[in-house]
Amino acid sequence: MGRLAGKVAIISGGATGMGGAASSLFAAEGAKVAIIDRNLEAASTRAATIRAAGGTAIALAADVAQADQVEAAVRQAEEAHGPANVLFNHAGTIVIKPFLETTEEEWDWLHAVNVKSMFLMTRAVLPGMLAQGGGSIVCTSSISAVAGTPMEVLYGTTKGAVHMFARAIAVEFRDRNIRCNAVCPGFIRTPHGLREVADLQALGVDVSEAALIAAQGRIGEPEEVARAALFLASDESSFVNGTHLFVDNAFTAI
Repeated sequence: MGRLAGKVAIISGGATGMGGAASSLFAAEGAKVAIIDRNLEAASTRAATIRAAGGTAIALAADVAQADQVEAAVRQAEEAHGPANVLFNHAGTIVIKPFLETTEEEWDWLHAVNVKSMFLMTRAVLPGMLAQGGGSIVCTSSISAVAGTPMEVLYGTTKGAVHMFARAIAVEFRDRNIRCNAVCPGFIRTPHGLREVADLQALGVDVSEAALIAAQGRIGEPEEVARAALFLASDESSFVNGTHLFVDNAFTAI
C-alpha cells in the first residue's frame, strides 16, 4: 500500500519540474492523479509515463489564473476520478526585473498566476473535499517569501501572499478536517530554477555556484521537493496544519 493509496490528487502545474516530480511520486504512492497544466502536451506526456509505470493519471489543460478554465478542469478531474482528497497548488512562475522597471501589467499578471490561481483552484476543489469529510492542500511557496533577493520584489511579494494563504486556509477550515500547508523550495534544478539563476546573474546578482554552495550547500533536486510535498499531502502529517516546510538545506536558517 502506498502512502496515498485510495487518494485522488489534483496537481496544478504538474507537468514538469517539481510539479512533474510530484505527479509521478504521488501516482507511484497510490493516488489517482489529475495533472492540470497550461502545457497540455507536457502534461499528457507525464500522464502517459505514469500510466506506463502502472499508475493512474489524466492530463487536463487550463490556465489556472482563469476561473472558467479552472472550474472546467476540476469538474473533468472529478468526473474521471471522483472528488479530490489532495490538492497540490504548485503552478507558478517568476518575473525577475529591477523594481523600478516592473510594469503594472507584470505586477497584476504574476499575482494572477502565483496567487489568484491558488484561490481559484482551492475554491473549486474544497467543496468536494468537505463533502467527503476532509483533505489535504499543499501550496508551493518559496524561500523568497521570507528572504529578499534583489530584482525579485514582485516574485517575493507573491510568495509572501502564498505563505499567508496557506496559513489562513488552515485556520478557517481546520475544524472541518481540512489541512493546508506550504512547501518552500530553495534553488532547485528545474527549468524555472535554472532560468532564475541565469536571469539574476545577468542583472549582476551573485548566484554563482560558490554563492549557492555557501547559501544552501548545493542546488536541490525536484524529487526532494516532491517528497516534502508528499509528506504534507499524506496522512503521515495528520497533525501538521498551517505550517511552512522549507526545502532549502538551511538557506533560511543561516
